[in-house]
Amino acid sequence: MQQWQQEATEDGTTAWLSWARRLETTRSRAAQLIGADTDEIALMPSTTAGINLVAEGIDWQAGDNIVTLDDEFPSNLYPWLHLERLGVETRCVPTAIGRIDLDQLADACDDRTRVVSASWVGFANGCRRDVQAIADIAHQHDALFFLDAIQGLGVFPLDVVATNVDCLAADGHKWLLGPEGAGIAYIRRECLGRLQPIGVGWNSVVNALDFSHIELKLKPTAQRYEGGTLNMAGFLALGASLELLSSLGIENIANTILDFTEQAGEMLAELGATLHSPRDRVEECSGIICFELPNQNPFEVRKHCLEQGVVLACRGGRLRLSAHAYNNEDDLNRTLEALRSFKG
Repeated sequence: MQQWQQEATEDGTTAWLSWARRLETTRSRAAQLIGADTDEIALMPSTTAGINLVAEGIDWQAGDNIVTLDDEFPSNLYPWLHLERLGVETRCVPTAIGRIDLDQLADACDDRTRVVSASWVGFANGCRRDVQAIADIAHQHDALFFLDAIQGLGVFPLDVVATNVDCLAADGHKWLLGPEGAGIAYIRRECLGRLQPIGVGWNSVVNALDFSHIELKLKPTAQRYEGGTLNMAGFLALGASLELLSSLGIENIANTILDFTEQAGEMLAELGATLHSPRDRVEECSGIICFELPNQNPFEVRKHCLEQGVVLACRGGRLRLSAHAYNNEDDLNRTLEALRSFKG
């Protein structure tokens, strides 16, 4: 971002074409990260924007439904609930500390189900879901499968082709280590015809830079969803983050995080904390651990920890620890010491 700032200050708009070319490197790196083709990647300002590509792009009919989970982040609920105005029902399947009963999920679907939407990793419990199993249920009902990948993308391997994901969105400011306002959406090529573009603009069409010739001929790629000028600084920074993560190896990052959270879970349990994240099956674990300290206000605990230089979040009335690959044993010990020193 410092490079962009310097170029913007010294060169102004004359640097735009150079930025645009580098933007395509970001797109390519995003595609490589998830096993997609570059033409299937749209650069989006947020996960919410990516979700709305699907929610507002389908030709809904009264009586249709969308099936999702009851523990989703609001951004993966409100776009679907907003479809009630069109006579579309949102069905929420219950989970248990993030775990999905696949039979219940299948029972919630029927021949009017148009979309099954789920988060890869639950934001309030850290449960990592079986992506392909959910996709298979969606496709058994001829529904699209949308994956909110923000809490796992960049730190766990994902192949959208192998797991049969139809559409995906994730902002870059979480585990991808990028800035806010710069994320990605994946739209499987075969799904382009099923999603009418929203927010169409000059950048949606084939001859985007020919401003003197008006012809509504949409790009035959996911770039059709990029209607206007993009966040150049943010997306160039995201590209740098993707390059870093790729150089470290996603498998290596995943193993480091899982080792850290395994140790963190054991130490929190020894401290007397109640864990609200699945920890007994490694395939369900993530970089998130949600927990409670008995009889303690989580917001007060969080405030105390911040004063000790330890950052935790509060989600669903519980504390949330989120560990990336750069966290180490010293960080964990400092976290535990901050929690021990709290006097509620």
